[in-house]
Amino acid sequence: MTNDTWGQVRGELLKSIGKNNFFAWIEPITFDALEDRTARFFVPTNFIGSWVSQNFGDLILRHLTSAGVGVDRIEFTVDPEAAKADNANVEPSQPAAAMAGGGGGSLPPDGPTITGSGGGGSRPHRQTTSLNRAYTFDAFVVGKPNELAHAAARRVAEGDQVAFNPLFLYGGVGLGKTHLMHAIAWELTESRPDMDVLYLSAEQFMYRFVRALREQDTIGFKELFRSVDVLMVDDVQFIAGKNSTQEEFFHTFNALVEMGKQIIISGDRAPVDMEDLDNRIASRLQCGLVVDIHPTDYELRLGILQQKADQQRQRTPALKIIPGVLEFMAHKLSTDVRTLEGALNRVFAFADLTGADVTMELAQEALSDLIRSADRKVTIDEIMKKTCEHYNIRQSDMIGPSRARNIARPRQMAMYLCKKLTTRSLPEIGRKFGKRDHTTILHGVRRIEELTATDSQIAEDAELLRRMLEA
Repeated sequence: MTNDTWGQVRGELLKSIGKNNFFAWIEPITFDALEDRTARFFVPTNFIGSWVSQNFGDLILRHLTSAGVGVDRIEFTVDPEAAKADNANVEPSQPAAAMAGGGGGSLPPDGPTITGSGGGGSRPHRQTTSLNRAYTFDAFVVGKPNELAHAAARRVAEGDQVAFNPLFLYGGVGLGKTHLMHAIAWELTESRPDMDVLYLSAEQFMYRFVRALREQDTIGFKELFRSVDVLMVDDVQFIAGKNSTQEEFFHTFNALVEMGKQIIISGDRAPVDMEDLDNRIASRLQCGLVVDIHPTDYELRLGILQQKADQQRQRTPALKIIPGVLEFMAHKLSTDVRTLEGALNRVFAFADLTGADVTMELAQEALSDLIRSADRKVTIDEIMKKTCEHYNIRQSDMIGPSRARNIARPRQMAMYLCKKLTTRSLPEIGRKFGKRDHTTILHGVRRIEELTATDSQIAEDAELLRRMLEA
């Protein structure tokens, strides 16, 4: 095995685990040697070596084997020379500035998102960086599914002490969690410039913590995160199961609450439903206000489309939208806000390119694939049948009691596809799978979600089955 081979494997890993995971965990690793069918690698810290071994070890081994490397196991050790160099380059007198500036290390290219201002005294200065300018309260369309979340966010954005701390917002993809988080940050930084506001994703929190460990600068890390007036952490589910990061997050959380500082967190589900989230963190989050942002209804979808259409008319006064088109789209596209906005942008692009008005016929042509997908109702029975055929098992095994791996994994895959491709509730899906409890279905769904991020074969199976079922 050579460095070139490791370069090829790194390329495959980038495809398998995504850019953010790659830059955080794989990018710092260097190849050392191959001895006695053991591939040895250097890592910056024991923490990174342990985490990579636990979470990506099997995947790395599989890619090495696919690349023709005769290897049975992999080992990670800290490179003593690199550790010395890192120690020599650390400037202990400027820990907070180094963390706030985001220079160096292995953060992904998009970097952290921090907003706020210097709070005076000896507190570290926070540079204002890229929050999304479109994500303001004025641009947020309020409807029954999100009105409580919007009201709570507005109250926190006033900057005064509130009865609920933390505020926890949760809901599915594209329903407006991040929009509300950005809106709070914009409001606070503009109306209360005396406050230090720190906004970042849970993923970025972890990257910073790992860097602090690597640079032996945990004191600077703690100073940065515990000196803010408002801490906002998006997508907290990302740190679930990552024990060291969760431990530090818990202590940061406690320190800020004890000082009376405001915390706003978002996640894809309620704290009690995050299986791998530390019980202490889940309990703390439950002590505040937990608000569910529900999927959009027809009225909210129509309101969003009307707002976006009005904005487009202001930019393009000659644009003409025939009555009934927006209502048609709101009825047909019962999906998340992000997809809805993308569909409207596609319709506008078609109209602009053809020089035509936005008619029902144009909308149907521009959105034919989305409409076809919405009209095509995949059933649980179809999903079970296709999954059994793919994995060559019997349908009786699918609904039976067997826990053998060759049966359990296809069963979990079918559960995952039922949740993704149908509107059936977890109890309804459970009844189809041999009267199983809804918690069993939820476990199966989450297990496949985890595996698709680390196991390329599972990800390939899920995508193949999805395409077959939607074809």
